[in-house]
Order: sequence, then structure tokens, then C-alpha cells
Amino acid sequence: MPSHLEISSEKLSRLVGMPSAPVIIDVRTAEDFALDPRLVPTSLRRDHVDVGSWARELEPRPVIVVCQRGAKLSHGVAAYLRSAGIAAESLEGGFEAWIAAGGPAVPEEKLPRRDILGRTVWVTRSRPKIDRIACPWLIRRFVDPDALFLFVPTSEVSAVGDRFGATPFDIEDVFWSHRGDRCTFDIMIEEFGLSLQPLLHLATIVRAADTARLDLAPEAAGLLAASLGLSRLYQDDLEQLEAGMLLYDAFYRWCRDATEETHNWPSVKKGA
Repeated sequence: MPSHLEISSEKLSRLVGMPSAPVIIDVRTAEDFALDPRLVPTSLRRDHVDVGSWARELEPRPVIVVCQRGAKLSHGVAAYLRSAGIAAESLEGGFEAWIAAGGPAVPEEKLPRRDILGRTVWVTRSRPKIDRIACPWLIRRFVDPDALFLFVPTSEVSAVGDRFGATPFDIEDVFWSHRGDRCTFDIMIEEFGLSLQPLLHLATIVRAADTARLDLAPEAAGLLAASLGLSRLYQDDLEQLEAGMLLYDAFYRWCRDATEETHNWPSVKKGA
């Protein structure tokens, strides 16, 4: 049972992927990190020695601090953050406990380089419909909450990526793209180590809607209709992305918690 200064891996796993998820700070030493260079989803790597410097940069959101075993480093940093007015807890048992509990872990080597503001930067074709909204949702919810997305003409994706240090996705002949009958969303789940059952379920729906194989999932027709509707409601791709984030939040929460729930009217008959 974790103390009031700790959070369990089970509880944290329920928060990861949610719009209100806490900031996760990984303070493992370089030696410990080298033993397993993966991260709890959305983690930021920070040096415990410099906590007085980077603590001022944190948003006013709850923070979870992760070290190797949930001992002195994470408790010390969390205490320091609390003294600065930031709600902070230590992950009980640390990174080792997270992995032992079957928690997903993102390989650091798969993360694109970050810009001067610490964000990963991605570029893709303008006028997104399905995959190009689903992938940014996955990145912001499970990889980098501050990720920046650039939508440009198809012919300029490669050049913009080169000139601005942006990682291209969902376009031909790049790493983050369709492979065989799988769409880019599938590939990102696999490469980022995020093969959780709810995400795999959502991936089937996305693949079905994105590749016109609606028979793969009964929910695909609804996702396709909503996606096409959003693309006509918004002329600005970034506004459409923000609206689409809520759509995918809802689909993910359904995949995680509500697939067995049904709805009828009236739910309870009078006098029953």
C-alpha cells in the first residue's frame, strides 16, 4: 500500500493517456537509465541535481517522479517540488515496479530530437482526416504532451522536415508510415512500445476507417463519419486537430472501459 506521498503503478496506469494526466519526470541516474533506456509514457528526463532550476519551468499540474526503485531520488525530488508549491508524488517501487506490473515503456531511441523548447516536432500532409489526427492524439497522450504538429502541402513535407528538424509521418517513403495493410497509427503503437489492449482495439477501428475496410470493426463507420464531419467543420488543420483530440479521447475511453456497456430506452421501466 503506497503512502500518501506515493502513487502505485496501477493507479498511474489509469491516468496515463488521459487529458488530465500528471506530468511524469524521470530522474533515474545515467547509469540506471542505461540499463533500460525506456520511459514511462510521456516522461521527461531530468537530473535530480538541477531540480532547483527546472522546477520553475513546470506547469501548475500534479507531478509524478520516477527513479529506479522509488527511493531517495524520487522522494527527494518530489519533496523539493512540494516545497515549491507543486503537487508531487513518487512512483511506488520506481521504474522497476512499473515494468514488473506490465506497464508500457517508450524506447528513448525512437523519440525524435526536441526543439529549443523541448518539444518533438512532426510534419505531415495538410487536410487530415483519420490517421493524421489519430497519430497526433497518440503522441500527445502517450509520448510527448507538448508535441508540435506542422500541416503543409504534400509536396513540401520532406523539405519542411529537413529545414525545420521536423519528423515526417503518414507520407510515403518515411519511417512513420503505413506498412503493408497496417496504417501509421498501428506502426506508432508498435514502435513506441504501447501495445496495450485498449490501444490495439482502437487501432483496429482506426485502420478500418482509414483504409476503407469498415468490415474490420463495427465502430469504424462512426469514426469515419465523425472524422469527415470534422474535416468540413474546420478549415484550419490545427483547430481540427484540437477538436479531434476529444473524439479520440472518447474512443479510447470506450475501448478501455465501456465496450461491454449497452444503452437502451427507457433504461428502467416505471414501476419496475
